[in-house]
Amino acid sequence: MTTYDVVVVGAGTAGCYAAATVARAGYDVAILERKTAQEAGHIACGDAIKGAANFPDAIPKSQIEPAFSNTHVDHGRLELPSENTKLDIPVPGELAVLDRWEYGRLLIDGAEQRGVDFHYDTVVKDVLQDDGRITGVTAVSDGSMTEYLADVVIDGAGALSLLQDKADFSGATFDTNVNYSQFCSAYREIVEVDEPVEWDDALVFKPTERAAGYLWYFPRSATEINVGLGFQMNEQPIKLVKALRADLEERDEFVNARVTDKLGAALPTRRPYDSAVAPGFLAVGDAAGHVNPTTGGGIAGAAYAGQYAGEQAIETIESGDVGESALWEYNKRVMEHFGARYAALDVYNIFITAYDLDDLTGLLAAVPTQKFSEALYSGSTSIGPQIALKTLYRSIGHWDTLFDLYSTKRLADRLLKHYENYPDSIEGFDAWKIRRDRILDDIYAASGADAKY
Repeated sequence: MTTYDVVVVGAGTAGCYAAATVARAGYDVAILERKTAQEAGHIACGDAIKGAANFPDAIPKSQIEPAFSNTHVDHGRLELPSENTKLDIPVPGELAVLDRWEYGRLLIDGAEQRGVDFHYDTVVKDVLQDDGRITGVTAVSDGSMTEYLADVVIDGAGALSLLQDKADFSGATFDTNVNYSQFCSAYREIVEVDEPVEWDDALVFKPTERAAGYLWYFPRSATEINVGLGFQMNEQPIKLVKALRADLEERDEFVNARVTDKLGAALPTRRPYDSAVAPGFLAVGDAAGHVNPTTGGGIAGAAYAGQYAGEQAIETIESGDVGESALWEYNKRVMEHFGARYAALDVYNIFITAYDLDDLTGLLAAVPTQKFSEALYSGSTSIGPQIALKTLYRSIGHWDTLFDLYSTKRLADRLLKHYENYPDSIEGFDAWKIRRDRILDDIYAASGADAKY
């Protein structure tokens, strides 16, 4: 048996920032990581960051900045082969593409320098629970089972976390409306090419054969590209490796390309958890749906969620109360910072599942890219009444979809405002959820999409 003030499961972005926050305040904290010390930090990721200018101070940006291999990217590029079109899309804020494994190593180094105790090659098997409160976990390392006890357990174990399967949340607000269909199956390769690509300043996206997925080409440098694709798990599966290989073979810039790394994973493409706290327990990062659901991107959000969770754990330990109400402020901070915006963006993710791919790509080619950029990156869009006659003319044949998009936009705005009024305490939570679900019912009715939750 081993005892800590806080135990964190998972050495990803959220886990490292949570643990570093706790450790620098003078508390004993351990990270349990299932990978070896050599493999830790090796995570399937698109490697692109939006919001690269700001990271929490628990592990300052200067410490991880050497992993930022391409800071020249400044826009997105959407390829629409069916329309024979490439659309350059402005993306506000600082962008970067990084070497994710190097970034992971630097994160771990930063957490270790703050005093975090790492346990590598340690596989969590179960949670320990006493009268509803999570009191620790059991884990196996070198064939031996160990109990790790803690005042607070922070779940940074990633999408579809085992801890959440093992815990009994029946008496807590913790979000259990979670299933595989709200996630994306993804695969990526790191590919080296002989000649610099001409789009090394862009994040390149391309629809897959079905609407609920996309390919990406993110340049770590002009000659090293993160290429990958994914699909929503409520759709018919795509043979990821085969589909990626077929697309690469059609692109002249990848002739004689060399694959240096390959990895797959499940990624959240859903709204943030309604509540990510239970007595003695907080979930962070992918384990709490802290991602942009339209892209699966979540590095910056995970970093801040980790620091918020660490700060809340400290506050509750110092007060002697690690109950759900004492941890609730963590939920509030996440929703205020990025959770509300991500929840609104999920409306557009729901919208696309109800439409034919050709109709969507045709509409994308017709409507100004600036407006879609606003939709993707600010959580809403002002397309509606400001659309130009030229755009209406170009979108002939897609007017029904365009009208549905405007209707969905108004509902996304309603949802955003509702999330911005996330309750200050548990007492208002049930009523808040009832009103939110009524808005979602209107969204499903307007879009014709199947219920996602």
